[in-house]
Amino acid sequence: MSSRPAAVSRRSAKTEYIETPRQHIEIQRSLPWTTEQLIKNSNSTGHWNKISRRSHIEGKQNIMLGGKSVIMAGVCLRGDLYRKSERGATEGEKDAQTAISVGRASVISTNCTLRPPMRISRGQMTFYPIRISDNVFIGPESHIAAAAISSHVHIGARCVLQPFCVIKEQCKILPGTVVPPHMIVPPGSVVAGRPARIVGEAGTSTVLVAQVIDL
Repeated sequence: MSSRPAAVSRRSAKTEYIETPRQHIEIQRSLPWTTEQLIKNSNSTGHWNKISRRSHIEGKQNIMLGGKSVIMAGVCLRGDLYRKSERGATEGEKDAQTAISVGRASVISTNCTLRPPMRISRGQMTFYPIRISDNVFIGPESHIAAAAISSHVHIGARCVLQPFCVIKEQCKILPGTVVPPHMIVPPGSVVAGRPARIVGEAGTSTVLVAQVIDL
């Protein structure tokens, strides 16, 4: 009898991610979003997004990914929290609401949460979209409820961007920073602290631009 050892299965790093075209995630709703099967769709432009199977995505139809972006394990995207139209919208118009928009070549690191900002008006909760531009890196375990994050922004680990804050382009948010509600961070700023304050300027050679690696 052969003493050949049993083969040990090793999960390829690429099977960790679902690849989707540059479109609303809702395009994939007819496909089996399971942890057992890799979903891979043809796209002539090659603008793929990579979404970890271990991410938690609610309201896929309300989330837009711009292409070449990465959503890592443990990320929570609350696309189900979107602004309902006060007018009598058709079913198609309701489906077109965007709660979270992520630009091209952006990275959402492990265990981050993106939750659209909310305010109470006339006794009702109203949610507003999060708009993230191109080449944005969000470090692990960060919580984002900002109104907008412009291009070429680096956000460190364990940062908190509180509701309706705005981060302009070419900024660097140092690890552990808490950006208070409605704060506007000027272009090219380095911010740190709890609450955040401007501690320097980020030159073009200093800002860390998100690079999408072949995961």
